[in-house]
Amino acid sequence: MALPLDLPSDGAGFAEQFAGVRSEVERYIANGEAGAVPALSPEAWRVRQQLGGGAIDAAFAPKDKQAFVEEMLPHAQAAAARLGVAPDVILAHAALESGWGRKPLVRGDGSNSHNLFGIKADSRWRGDAAAAMTTEFIHGQKQSRVESFRAYPDYRAAFDDYANLLASNPRYRAALGVGGDAEAFASALARGGYATDPDYASKLAGVARLFRRGAR
Repeated sequence: MALPLDLPSDGAGFAEQFAGVRSEVERYIANGEAGAVPALSPEAWRVRQQLGGGAIDAAFAPKDKQAFVEEMLPHAQAAAARLGVAPDVILAHAALESGWGRKPLVRGDGSNSHNLFGIKADSRWRGDAAAAMTTEFIHGQKQSRVESFRAYPDYRAAFDDYANLLASNPRYRAALGVGGDAEAFASALARGGYATDPDYASKLAGVARLFRRGAR
């Protein structure tokens, strides 16, 4: 999951800093072995930790990101129109939860659940479900556990259900109608209990910023 890069300025612009860190992370990806990790600078190591293992190449692979955006944009636009939220904010949320589509939740038979938003299958859910390992923060403690997640026939259904969840649940009322204010959207979701991660709002807002920088 991508976070704000928060790199030291030292008189350099974002582009120069980003290029330097990107080259280091790409070297890490190319080497691929554990021995390569200590060679990263503190800044690149922090980015590596923030992005989380296998999500590194997703965050720094423009072609893959572009393919994800192109495929999901029509669905994001439909959801955005219903929620009053900018499409790129919706895309950032999908990217955060799915690692830009590279960490999909799968069903027991290995097929795609199309669940890009990590929505769980609670007792009210009447559709298909997929069990997956997830990380939760219980009383401030990070725990790994198996949870049941909603499964959809396609991405359109996933975005439709996501929009319905946010629009119909009063816990997320403050997230509606915020337009392109990614910070307001992320904070509202966190306050509503969308995720147990105490840093969830900053992570989501960070993905949105990274997304917008890449779109420039």
